[in-house]
Amino acid sequence: MPKRIFYGLSVLLLSAVQPALAQQFESPGSRLLATGGASTIEGSGGGGIVPWATLSSYADEGEWGATVQMTEVQVDDFSLSVQGASFNWNNRVEVSYARQQFDLETIGGELEQSVWGVKARLSGDLVYGAMPQVSAGIQHKRNQTFALPQAVGATDDSSMDYYVSAAKAWLAGPFSRTWVANVTLRNTEANQLGLLGFGGDKRNSREWVGEASVAVFLDRYWAVGVEYRQKPDLLSFAKEDDWKDVFVAYFPSKHVSLVGAYADLGSIAGLASQTGWYLSVQASF
Repeated sequence: MPKRIFYGLSVLLLSAVQPALAQQFESPGSRLLATGGASTIEGSGGGGIVPWATLSSYADEGEWGATVQMTEVQVDDFSLSVQGASFNWNNRVEVSYARQQFDLETIGGELEQSVWGVKARLSGDLVYGAMPQVSAGIQHKRNQTFALPQAVGATDDSSMDYYVSAAKAWLAGPFSRTWVANVTLRNTEANQLGLLGFGGDKRNSREWVGEASVAVFLDRYWAVGVEYRQKPDLLSFAKEDDWKDVFVAYFPSKHVSLVGAYADLGSIAGLASQTGWYLSVQASF
């Protein structure tokens, strides 16, 4: 079955079972609707391409929560499929996993990567108090198809990303809307998230890069926003551009969230102007 058809059926299935989930689990957590965010393409809680300081699901102090997610990204010459899950304990520690499959539709072949993540809330709260919520995270990435990345100059098939994020929500922000902003500082040596390996012939060193997200809620259930993610540029064979997207998120309940976006990923593997769509569905328990 083609990936896009499978993904579409999965979205319909999760939407169909949502009422049953709501009956079986009266509340997946005590936090406010949408404060769990969505799932990133690397498995952690946040936006689509940027991890947030918020922890996944709606678990608060004394509670646990879990999520499962499926994501599809389709741009001009490539597609990315992601399946992931996360666990949140006490709104203090998040553990996540994502499996990425990158289809080289134009040049042929497929790249795969697994990402294990741990995120800890250090201080503050997204909604309450004057200080932002601050979290720190680690992502262990292993490229499982290293022959191609090695051939184009990557030096390692696995590495760690380290990041610190700060996020804050304003319930009565500009235009009487709720706003959410997040900034992330990441230390990495990953080429195209790690799908093209780690380190490079151009520079074999770690770099600090910045990431940011801003969203405004149109009502309780719908939000629109933008994301921006800087990328290192370590391989001489092809320039690596920063990523950005404009997204719409829908939170019909605490059990399900849907995110759609227009994504601009720039040049990938020497093929310029990779733009297209992003679609993700998450179920929370």
